[in-house]
Amino acid sequence: MSQPHPDAAAIVKCAVLTVSDTRTPDTDKSGDLMRSRLATAPHQVIASALLKDEPESVRSQIAQWVAMPNIDAILINGGTGIAPRDTTYEAIAALLTKTLPGFGELFRMLSYEQIGSRAMASRAIAGVCRSTLIFSTPGSSKAVELAMDRLILPELIHLTTQMRG
Repeated sequence: MSQPHPDAAAIVKCAVLTVSDTRTPDTDKSGDLMRSRLATAPHQVIASALLKDEPESVRSQIAQWVAMPNIDAILINGGTGIAPRDTTYEAIAALLTKTLPGFGELFRMLSYEQIGSRAMASRAIAGVCRSTLIFSTPGSSKAVELAMDRLILPELIHLTTQMRG
């Protein structure tokens, strides 16, 4: 089990975005899970949205949040597969000035332990847009739980501290 980096305790201000053509605010279990895990950490959710998998809408929402100085990290779930409507990866990759390839690599490794070779279809991605961290996970609740508990939350304070210089 990974341990948090030994940085001083800090509250990270986050935005949560669910990208889905089928979910509604009432059925957005993965978005709820992200918000819940962040609040328990305890971090602060400054903004939250649910959008259809339309790259322009996703990019526009991310650009709005990146422009807000009180948002340190954006956590996205959904749209990372290879189906024709899964375009979140492309929308996000075009915005990143720095990538964190280890996030996707570790996510797929950990997913492989749970779901086997289907993990290769995940296009989980993370990186930096200006000075905002961005994490994008698949939309399933199990994938969000894995990413939050094993990767994002253990390193969120450390990574945002590094971003602040």
